Amino acid sequence: MKHVIRHGLTHELAREAAQHALDSYRDRFSALSPEGEWIDDDHARVAFSAAGRRMEGSIGVGPEEIELELEVPFIFRLFHDRAVAIIDEDVRRWIDRAREGELGKP
Repeated sequence: MKHVIRHGLTHELAREAAQHALDSYRDRFSALSPEGEWIDDDHARVAFSAAGRRMEGSIGVGPEEIELELEVPFIFRLFHDRAVAIIDEDVRRWIDRAREGELGKP
């Protein structure tokens, strides 16, 4: 299922915000072995592991929105909504920082 986050930024700034969000996951959720690999300028594959299960998805940056798709094993379906909510919150935080001109700041 696709989750859409409208960004209201330039396409370039939205890509930068998405990159910062992916980078922050590596730090904040290191116990889940998060991975994020850009396959082109606008699309990244993401993955993490929990309870011995690997969950994979993608992030796409468009001119008006950032799209998130996350595939989780059946036994983790309840976790799906929480994971999407965490990612949504984090991406929105980076979008807000981009709007404020704070992407280069820690």
